[in-house]
Amino acid sequence: MTTPTLSPGRLDADTVRESVDVVLEDFLAAKARTTPQHHLPYLSGLLRDFLSGGKRIRPLLCVTGWQAVGNGEDTEAVFRVAACLEMFHAFALIHDDVMDDSDTRRGRPTIHRTLAALCAADRRPDQIERFGVGGAVLLGDLALTWSDELLHSAGLTPAQFNAVLPLLSEMRTEVMLGQYLDLQATGELTDDIEATLTVIRYKTAKYTIERPLHVGAAIAGAGPDAMEAISAYALPLGEAFQLRDDLLGVYGDPESTGKSQLDDLRAGKNTTLIALALRGSDSVQAARLRSLIGNPLLDERDAATVQEIFAATTAREAVEQMIDDRRTQALRALDDAPFTADAVHALKQIARMATVRNS
Repeated sequence: MTTPTLSPGRLDADTVRESVDVVLEDFLAAKARTTPQHHLPYLSGLLRDFLSGGKRIRPLLCVTGWQAVGNGEDTEAVFRVAACLEMFHAFALIHDDVMDDSDTRRGRPTIHRTLAALCAADRRPDQIERFGVGGAVLLGDLALTWSDELLHSAGLTPAQFNAVLPLLSEMRTEVMLGQYLDLQATGELTDDIEATLTVIRYKTAKYTIERPLHVGAAIAGAGPDAMEAISAYALPLGEAFQLRDDLLGVYGDPESTGKSQLDDLRAGKNTTLIALALRGSDSVQAARLRSLIGNPLLDERDAATVQEIFAATTAREAVEQMIDDRRTQALRALDDAPFTADAVHALKQIARMATVRNS
């Protein structure tokens, strides 16, 4: 397959997604051909299926960061680094689903559920679950390893590689810290809004928005001013993105989000939405929230009760306002940013896509 070309002066989200898909498809096809031992061809196919259907937000931001500050000719290298980010994201999602014990991802069974089903006929129930979880951890590790391979085979110059590698290392450290903080907070409901925002900054704002833009800009040789302008745009937008995601976890259409409205509530995710509701609730409402959120048997009626308390405490309304405020802050940061006009236009579109969505 041939990677589409991309003019540095023109931003085309569909072309970026198509180009990254080509890189990933070719990479996984080569793995299936050149490493036929045991079940690796099956695992690479499973990973290919898992990667399909993603929004490619991080690759899109990576290419946008590159185009925002440069007019380089290194299109192939940028697409390959963007694909490296998407492969890393597959690792993060597979492990996240294991930690959350999720049943579905993008409307399909999660990897650990898929693998468990493979051996359901000839193993004990405890063995089935252990195989599914263990296999998913290994497949996630494989995606992490292959994301490194995509980076090292991207064709970056030594200067580009030296600029990109520290950013990727920081991104990986930040998302692991955010994931740990999220895991630590799950099931321990609190009205500490700042604590929930700290999780958001590390798990989403930096990982999803800031670092992909930084990586692309670093390939183009961005200086400190451009990097600071990226952060001024990316961090509030990343927070808004996750706040929207938290609302979708409770109010979203499962057909669009690919997961049940009950998952986050059953898991006891300590979101900003919940913290605001606890802060604004009376003792009866707070006790009801604590008894329902985190209950693995929570049903549709219980979820409706939680939603009623969210409405009564104006928590949902407050989160919507926080999203609007952060989107406005991000857009204002573009006013004086040292970016190309095409990139500014694209970043404005991305801000809308990230915060006004139904999936």
